[in-house]
Amino acid sequence: MPARPDLIRLGVGIIGIGTSGPLIALSTMPIASLIFWRNLGGAIITAPFALRHRQWNQRVGMKWSILAGVLLALHFCGFFLAMRWTSVAAGTAIVALQPIFAALFVKFSGGHIPSRAWLGMAVSFAGVLLISGVDLHISLRSFLGDLASFISASLAALYMMAGSRAQETIETTTYTTVAYFVCAITVLPITLFTGVPLFHFSAKQWWIVIGLILGAQILGHTMFNSALKRVSPAIVSLIIFFEVPTSALLAFWWLDQKPALGVFPGIAMILFGCTLVVLRTKPQRMESLT
Repeated sequence: MPARPDLIRLGVGIIGIGTSGPLIALSTMPIASLIFWRNLGGAIITAPFALRHRQWNQRVGMKWSILAGVLLALHFCGFFLAMRWTSVAAGTAIVALQPIFAALFVKFSGGHIPSRAWLGMAVSFAGVLLISGVDLHISLRSFLGDLASFISASLAALYMMAGSRAQETIETTTYTTVAYFVCAITVLPITLFTGVPLFHFSAKQWWIVIGLILGAQILGHTMFNSALKRVSPAIVSLIIFFEVPTSALLAFWWLDQKPALGVFPGIAMILFGCTLVVLRTKPQRMESLT
């Protein structure tokens, strides 16, 4: 369980990452460009601290950091699409399924999942079906946003596991610098092949990028990554659930975004089911892939 310093980091991380969804929804910058600048900015900020450690020759840590960067890029592609296509509340709730995917990955690798954890998964997936059914009734675009969130959740679980493994041998700043830079480089070809611009945006769009770098990337992802050196990925995933109400409140405040009433029971079911999975699955089992 987290000690007080890590609880502070995780609390700051919740606020930071909670700004991500609403800011992405506010932005009109092409998704690939937004991902590129957000992660390149994060890598530049953490690089001076990483350079002090001089851990670039740690092959195992570098390997897992590079893998985490690729997974982060894929996760962001799904998450950013979801924030544009469906409501922030529904999208962030479905992405909160990541501990369930972590548990499933453990099961597929030969681990054991208690029966009550399976019950939690069933409840959460029922919540996803409820949200998706409501959103499909609203529009196909919202339903596709839910699907993007679902895929993004599985990638987020793999990203967190790879990050936990990387930080067994290297410092957080080294890991985040490599992972963020690899993430930016991974999406760069998309901007080149699709012809979307990397520059020439309005001042408002650049302010949103800065907000994503400082809030979601540095105060959000980096704080959670720092806690992963000492705290179980399962516990970190549980605490990340608080991103859902934080993002929903900010989306209501900044975007006047009010999800359909039928979405809220689905959100409650997802969070309740995920909590059952995390609390009924021992941390060492959740970490067996890391």
